[in-house]
Amino acid sequence: MELVAFLGNDKENWGQIKALVSRGQWDNVVIVQNKDSGGFEIENAEIIKIDSEKPLLELKKDLMDKLKDKLKEFEVALSIASGNGKEHMAIVSALLSIPVGVRLVVYTKEGIEFIN
Repeated sequence: MELVAFLGNDKENWGQIKALVSRGQWDNVVIVQNKDSGGFEIENAEIIKIDSEKPLLELKKDLMDKLKDKLKEFEVALSIASGNGKEHMAIVSALLSIPVGVRLVVYTKEGIEFIN
């Protein structure tokens, strides 16, 4: 399964993303990163930078354009532990419009868990 994770400016949630990437066995990892959230470093992941200041529909289109060639499977694991509501709406809408199925994923004390 492929992992798509959103990385916003909220650094306190970046550990969640790092744990998912490093502890999961993913076929492909794509990190969608707000252009203003610098300082995040991770191996074995492709980073896509976006401008979260854009209006929601422009942001969705930008995400669709950047993600559709990166994803090879019909379903992805999605982490939206980081970011804000507008960013989450844009990424979920973009993925569903590509179209791919979405399984929400989180890292807990028990390990990686799908919550839907």
